[in-house]
Amino acid sequence: MTVEMLDAPMRRRPLLKAMRAPLTVIGVALVAAHLLLALLAPLLVPYPVSAIVTNGLTPPSPEHWLGTDQIGRDYFSRLMSGGRVALLVALSGVSAAVLAGAVLGLVAGYRGGWPDDLIMRLTDAMMAVPELLLIAILVLTFGKDIWSLSIVVAIVYTPGVVRVVRARAISIAALDFVRAAELRGESPAYILLREIAPNLLGLLAVEFAIRCSAAILKISALSFLGLGISQPTPDWGLMVQEAMSVVFTDPWFLLFPALALSSLIIGINFAVDGMARAYGFSGGERGA
Repeated sequence: MTVEMLDAPMRRRPLLKAMRAPLTVIGVALVAAHLLLALLAPLLVPYPVSAIVTNGLTPPSPEHWLGTDQIGRDYFSRLMSGGRVALLVALSGVSAAVLAGAVLGLVAGYRGGWPDDLIMRLTDAMMAVPELLLIAILVLTFGKDIWSLSIVVAIVYTPGVVRVVRARAISIAALDFVRAAELRGESPAYILLREIAPNLLGLLAVEFAIRCSAAILKISALSFLGLGISQPTPDWGLMVQEAMSVVFTDPWFLLFPALALSSLIIGINFAVDGMARAYGFSGGERGA
């Protein structure tokens, strides 16, 4: 029986089960809060993110709630806008990775033969390269702007999605309802799209969230190392890197972006863990 044949209450059951767990609720609330702040940041920030509004390194005050950075930009405005970059790059890049990985994994898992060999050998070759080295090479190739980093994220995370989807597609392809569709004379495209793909939706949702969490952390790490977003664009990883020079005299410049990044990653991980348990995915199935 495919997912399409299930009624609405059955399809909602895993989500309802997940939302009964307190940590999952906390995770979803944290992620929702970050998404809302990212969307509303242009309306909420009191100053332009790149505008020099006063002297550098001023402490928190009624005019500047979190003080100003080294060159006099309002830190609260930059902190609020910093999440927009990480979320935009992660969501766009991971969406492309999940879409491409799902298509390639479905084809490899169901068709087998030379398409499977070709796809998996390319996947293995990409995964054999250390991730940080691969990212550095791709950044030097495509550049460091937002859309170039989205392409880098898509390329880096597609192989992992391919492996996970292929493994699940092989197991689903052996089930009776797929065999029945083949006996009816349905085309391979129909079987992939109408019989196998709907049963992968829960897995793909969990994969998407996991990859987003990893991508946000990687993007911030790249900015910290000087391989990611550059000035004057606000980014939490870049803000942490800049704060290292004044961490002993003005520690709040390091504390606030670190807390913002940590709360987003923790929220995603809590939400993903609850969803994965609800859909019955083990740690090994949730990707490499």
